[in-house]
Amino acid sequence: MKRAFSFSPPVAVVVLAICFIYFSTIFIFIDRWFGLMSSPGIMNAVVFTAVALMCIANYVVAIFTDPGRVPSTYMPDIEDSENPIHEIKRKGGDLRYCQKCSQYKPPRAHHCRVCKRCILRMDHHCIWINNCVGHENYKVFFVFVVYAVVSCIYSLVLLVGSLTIDPSKDEQQIGGPFRTVYVVAGLLLIPLSMALSVLLGWHVYLILHNKTTIEYHEGVRAMWLAEKGGNVYSHPYDLGAFENLTTILGPNILNWICPMSRHKGSGLRFQTAYDKSISASK
Repeated sequence: MKRAFSFSPPVAVVVLAICFIYFSTIFIFIDRWFGLMSSPGIMNAVVFTAVALMCIANYVVAIFTDPGRVPSTYMPDIEDSENPIHEIKRKGGDLRYCQKCSQYKPPRAHHCRVCKRCILRMDHHCIWINNCVGHENYKVFFVFVVYAVVSCIYSLVLLVGSLTIDPSKDEQQIGGPFRTVYVVAGLLLIPLSMALSVLLGWHVYLILHNKTTIEYHEGVRAMWLAEKGGNVYSHPYDLGAFENLTTILGPNILNWICPMSRHKGSGLRFQTAYDKSISASK
C-alpha cells in the first residue's frame, strides 16, 4: 500500500547527501585513483552505481510504503482456538484499546503520535524517511540501511585510496574546490559510516530476536494468558535466530537484498513460540 508524500527537510538532507557522495565518489575519487575510463575505474563505477541504486530504491520504497494500517473492522477474537495468545494491558489486564483511534490494537501494534494512528508491528517513527517503520516497510528499511553502510564504507575506501596517488601529477585539481570536496566528504562519510554501522548492528540484533525497538525498550506488552506460575519470561515472538531472520526477510534468500516482501502476512497475527511448542507436541 502506497502513501502520500509531503516535503520533509530531513528527507531533503538525505537526498542531497546521497547525491553528493555519489557524484564525488564517481567523478573525483574513482577518476583520480584509477581513471574513469580505465578497466578498474569502470568496474568500480559500475559496482558503486549498482549499490547506490539499490540503496536509493529501498529508500524510496521505505518512504512511500504505508507501514501498516489497522483495519477499521478489526476485533480481537478471544475465542479463536487458532490464536490462543492475546496482548493485554500491563495494568488491569484488559485487551489493548487505543483511545485516540477508538479501536482495539492488534498484537505488536502501537499508536504513533506523529502519524496520529496505530501502526502494525511498529518499530519506531523515523524522521529520515518521514514515515513510521512498521510491518509493511520494516524489511525495506533494514535493507536500505545495509546498502547505506556498504555505500558509505565503499566510498570512504575510494576516498582514502585516491589520496594515496602522487599529488604532483595534478596539483591544480587538488587545490581549491577539490580539496573542499575531500574535506566535506570525509566529515560526512566517517560519522555516517560509524552511525549507520551501529544502527545496522542494532537491527540485526532485533531481527535475530524477532523484537521491535519498542518491545526492547519498553518490554513486550504481550502477556501470555496461560502464564500463571511465575516462570521466567521469554519473548513470545522469538522463534529461533534463523526462523526469525526468514520471518522478517523472507524464505527466499535471493529476495533478501531486494525491495520486496510478499511473505509478511496481514500483520494482525504473528507466530509465537507457543505455536511452535503446540506443533512439536502433535
